[in-house]
Amino acid sequence: QVQLVESGGGLVQPGGSLRLSCAASGGIFSINTMGWYRQAPGRQRELVASSTFANTTTYTDSVKGRFTISRDNAKKTVYLQMSSLKPEDTAVYYCNLRNIRFNGAGDDYWGKGTQVTVSS
Repeated sequence: QVQLVESGGGLVQPGGSLRLSCAASGGIFSINTMGWYRQAPGRQRELVASSTFANTTTYTDSVKGRFTISRDNAKKTVYLQMSSLKPEDTAVYYCNLRNIRFNGAGDDYWGKGTQVTVSS
């Protein structure tokens, strides 16, 4: 089984910064993608940032230049550094791991989420 545990969320003022962490344990395949999703009340869950096993990163347009995703494979941890935070960034942030099997299919695992609130 795979477990993902997020930390680092909290309350921050507009323009501030937060660093989210996601510690993984269990069967993490060599070929995988890890990412951060977020969901605000009344809105759909959206991909914020992702990083492939080859460290190719993708960001949603609204966070480009402000957020950075990174990995420490030795610690089995993925991070999301968030800067210049805006009220629209307020959401529950979820860590995602997608293991890629031999046949190319992906298996998704999710953390329980961590709340990020941007408010003055």
